[in-house]
Formats: sequence, structure tokens, C-alpha cells
Amino acid sequence: MADLFKALADSTRRIIMDELAQRDGQTLFEICGRLAMIHELAMSRQAVSQHLSVLEDAGLVISRREGRYKLHHLDTAPLREIAERWPQTHTNDQGTNQ
Repeated sequence: MADLFKALADSTRRIIMDELAQRDGQTLFEICGRLAMIHELAMSRQAVSQHLSVLEDAGLVISRREGRYKLHHLDTAPLREIAERWPQTHTNDQGTNQ
């Protein structure tokens, strides 16, 4: 779970996840372009590739080859671990659980 929190701690990685949520199955070139054009983040392909590697290590991104392209897909399943670890509880006005 430490890899998951490490991946989520960086704002650039969260932006990459947002981009994959909007349009799944992007190449590194497409992700770099969207980061530059939409978010004004001028980063090298190597830097974005390293962010994608951290996201893959956490299980949040799955990459697969399709011909000569490597496509990146968002996988939100690891986020369920967080919700299951700390389930939401409701409190009343006195601050006690209901």
C-alpha cells in the first residue's frame, strides 16, 4: 500500500491519472502532449515515463503493447483498498458514530 500512497502523493501523477480517466489508452507521446497543452506542464518524455512507472508499480496504470505502440490504461481497483481500510462512518451532531 506504500506504493499506492507514494503514487498519489505527487500532483503530476494525479494529473496523469485524470487524463487517463478522461481518455484511456494513451501513448506516452499523447500524455506528454496533453500535459503540455492542457496543464502547461513542460516535461521531458523521460520524466513522464518515470511518473508512469511509479503509477504502474502502484497498480494504478496498466501498460500494454499494441503493435509498435505502448498504451497506458487507468486501473482504479487499488483505490478500493483505501476505501475498504478506512470505511466511511457517519457521525451525529455530538460527534458519536451512528
